[in-house]
Amino acid sequence: MNKEYLERGKLKVGILSRGTAWLDTGTFASLMQAGEFVQVIEERQGLKIGCIEEIAYRMGFITAERLREIATPLVESGYGSYLLKQIR
Repeated sequence: MNKEYLERGKLKVGILSRGTAWLDTGTFASLMQAGEFVQVIEERQGLKIGCIEEIAYRMGFITAERLREIATPLVESGYGSYLLKQIR
């Protein structure tokens, strides 16, 4: 099947930058491994992976005040506390 994409000029290939991890989750076992990987990275680095609110704030799509509004009701879950720590 991939050969068909290549022959039609529809296959696009790119090199992933350093620090990028490709997690194939096509099986139950690989899905579990991906979940464990994310958990370990978050715990060891103290960062959230795929935290859309943090990304929006850092890219200037939302203000510090808006991030605070989003985070405040979530403080008890720990997620809100994490978001509040991102405010400069």
